[in-house]
Amino acid sequence: MKILLTGANGQLGHELARSLRPLGELVAPARADCDLADLDQLRAVLRSVRPGLIVNAAAYTAVDRAEDERALAIRINADAPALMAREAGELGAALLHYSTDYVFDGTAAGAYAETDTPAPLSVYGQSKLAGEQAIAAAGIRHLIVRTSWVVGLRGNNFLLTMLRLGRERAQLRIVADQHGAPTWSRTLADTSAHLLGLALAGGAPWWERHGGLYHLTSQGCTSWAGFAEAIFSAAGIGCEVVPITAAEYGARAPRPANSRLDCSKLMALCGPLPDWQTALAGCLSSADASKGLVRD
Repeated sequence: MKILLTGANGQLGHELARSLRPLGELVAPARADCDLADLDQLRAVLRSVRPGLIVNAAAYTAVDRAEDERALAIRINADAPALMAREAGELGAALLHYSTDYVFDGTAAGAYAETDTPAPLSVYGQSKLAGEQAIAAAGIRHLIVRTSWVVGLRGNNFLLTMLRLGRERAQLRIVADQHGAPTWSRTLADTSAHLLGLALAGGAPWWERHGGLYHLTSQGCTSWAGFAEAIFSAAGIGCEVVPITAAEYGARAPRPANSRLDCSKLMALCGPLPDWQTALAGCLSSADASKGLVRD
């Protein structure tokens, strides 16, 4: 089977390119050749490759900038997935798409389940929810995987920022009133490949029974400040963390205070997920963390 992977150069896409190869013939075009902001180009790629499975790991993720670039965020996060879903319907292909905890407002007392009603606070969250809804409405075989606080040793993410700033500064002010589960991009990719393997082996009956929406994060919970402290401790960095509120930080776009996602539905199929501390240790040990270089 031919698999089309978008966003292959991103932190998740890089891991997926490795995890998906045993499942079929992988086609992973560079962004210049498959830019989700260019819907005509995206359509042409889909019709040229004619994949049996589309894995969309590309997205507009500049949460604050999206407040001023609403049209671009919607084109990439909503219109492009909608186009993928339509083309998948024409091709008889399945679609795996990634979404986010930002579809929720973060006011729930506990972890969010797939059945909870979304209420995004930001343009970014609204655009990701619109992408989910377009795929679900298309009537195709699909998996939508919501995740949170994705980190790895590639690209721009909280882990790499802390490793850099922690060595440059004696003290950092970090938000302590937002809570979630830091999720290693490799955990996300490997579990996604496992889920897809089950789908491909199970055929149409599996999709009818198990297709749809899943939550996939590390287990456990921490704050951004708690995560920063864990990073500094694991990496041997003597930077002091000063807890602050999200209001004090003053981000352009509001974030959910509670980003916890209930992953029990996915774990019933794929088995247990690691806690965030174990994932952090695995991530740091997988590379030269002091340089942020991947060891292949």
